[in-house]
Amino acid sequence: MPSSLESEILARAETLTAELTALIRESALEIVREALDSQRMPASRGRRAPTASARASTGLAGRRPKGAKRDPKELEALTERLGAFIAKTPGQRIEQIGKALGTPTKELALPVKKLIAAKRVTTKGQKRATTYFAR
Repeated sequence: MPSSLESEILARAETLTAELTALIRESALEIVREALDSQRMPASRGRRAPTASARASTGLAGRRPKGAKRDPKELEALTERLGAFIAKTPGQRIEQIGKALGTPTKELALPVKKLIAAKRVTTKGQKRATTYFAR
């Protein structure tokens, strides 16, 4: 039969074990909660969708659906604006032109191809180093 000292040691060891187990469970639950909360709020850490005023200032307010064609009149107007800008400021890259016109470079790809095909614009360089000149 265990002595009273041994019984007290065993009782305290069981109490300590129970307390440690509870603390470990609580810590694990807290870690899981934090992980779940961080997955629920990705906008606070990542890229946010532009606000209406930001879309309007960048020209994205009337954005068309993916794969939809541009209005021919709108495309022609952009082509003319691009041609006039290149004539006024020759030797710029498409990124510089897009920034000056306030238009994304993706939107300028087709108009610049049309200007080149119509022989109104010539190019020098390759890929992103391509510069544009009026004829």
